[in-house]
Amino acid sequence: MTVSADAERQPLLPPPTPPDAKLVPVTDGVGQPQLDSQAAQDLLNRRAADHDHDEEDEVEALDEETLKRRRRLFIIQAFVVLAGLLGVVWLIKRLIETGDTEFDLKGALQKALGGGLSGAAAMVLQVLIFMPLRTIMNYQYRFGTSTTTATQTLWAQGGFSRYYQGLSPALLQGPISRFGDTAANAGILALLASNPVLRTLPTWIQTIFASLCAASFRMLLTPIDTLKTTLQAQGREGLGILKERVRKYGVGTLWYGAFATAAATFVGHYPWFSTYNYLDANLPTPTTTLEKLSRRAFIGFTASVVSDTISNSLRVVKTYRQVNDKKIGYTAAARAVVRTDGWRGLFARGLKTRILANGLQGLTFSVLWRWFWDM
Repeated sequence: MTVSADAERQPLLPPPTPPDAKLVPVTDGVGQPQLDSQAAQDLLNRRAADHDHDEEDEVEALDEETLKRRRRLFIIQAFVVLAGLLGVVWLIKRLIETGDTEFDLKGALQKALGGGLSGAAAMVLQVLIFMPLRTIMNYQYRFGTSTTTATQTLWAQGGFSRYYQGLSPALLQGPISRFGDTAANAGILALLASNPVLRTLPTWIQTIFASLCAASFRMLLTPIDTLKTTLQAQGREGLGILKERVRKYGVGTLWYGAFATAAATFVGHYPWFSTYNYLDANLPTPTTTLEKLSRRAFIGFTASVVSDTISNSLRVVKTYRQVNDKKIGYTAAARAVVRTDGWRGLFARGLKTRILANGLQGLTFSVLWRWFWDM
C-alpha cells in the first residue's frame, strides 16, 4: 500500500481538547440533549428561586389590594357608626332636655306583632303567585341574560317546575323576612309615636330607625336566602354547589352576601316604607271599598318601583356572590358583572323583571297586608 507524497507532507493535527464535562451533551436515547446532574440541579434551583420571587410578588400585590379594600371598608363602617352614634346622642340629649322619656312598649309590641303577622300571611300568597318571576330575576342577576332568554333557558332546564326551584326555603324565608320588615315599620313607628318628643320627628327620619331594624333582622336569615337564591339561579345542581363550597371554605360561606343583604334591605326597605308612609299620610282618605283597594294598590306599586330602582345594584352583587361556586368578594363580584355587561349591567341587570315582579308584589302586598291587619 502506497501513500502519496502530499499526504506525507501534511502535518499531523493535535488531538482535540476534551470538552468541559458540563458542556457534554448526553442523550436519553431519543436524541434530546440533557445536562449533567449538577447543571440540572443548578437550573432547577434558579427556576425555583424565580418562581418563589414571582409568588412573593403576587402575594404582596394581593395583600396590598386586600389592605386597600379593608381600609375602605373600615372607613365606611367608621363613618356609619359615627353617624349613628351622633344621632343617638342627639336623641338622648333631646329626651333629657324635655324630660319626656316614657315609651308605650306594650302598644308598640302589639302593633309590631299585628303588622308582622299580617305581613307574613300576605307574603305566603305572594311567594306562591310570583315565584316564577323572582326565579327569572335571580337567574338574570347571576348570568345577565334578557328576560326572554332567561325564561326560555329555565323552561328548557326543567319545564314549569324549574321556576319553583327553591320553593321550600322561599316559603320559610319570605314570610319571616316580611314579618321582620312590617313588624319593624309598625313597631318602631308606634314606639316613636308614644313619646312626645320623638313623635315630632319627620316621617322620613322615623322610617330610618325601622329600616335599620329590618336590615339587621335580614342578616340573620342570610343562610336561608342563600339556599333559596342558589336553587333559583343554579337549579338542582345548586344544592351540590352549595355543599361543595361549604366543604371547601366552611359554614361561614352561608352568610356570603350578608352585608350586601343588609345594605340592600335598608336601601330597599327605607324607600319602600318611606314612600308608603308618605303617600298613606297625604293621599285623600278613601270611603268606598273600591277606593280603598285602588289607593292601596297605587301606593304599593309606586313604593316598589322607587325601592327597586334604588337598590338593584346591591342585589345584583349580593346574588352574584351568593350563588357563585367559588369564594368571591363584593368588589370582585361587582367587577365581574361590570366586565361582562358594563356599568349598565351592574345597575340595570334584571331591573325590568324586578320592577314587574316587585311592582305586582308590592301592589298585592299592600292590599293583602292592610286587609289581614284590619281583620
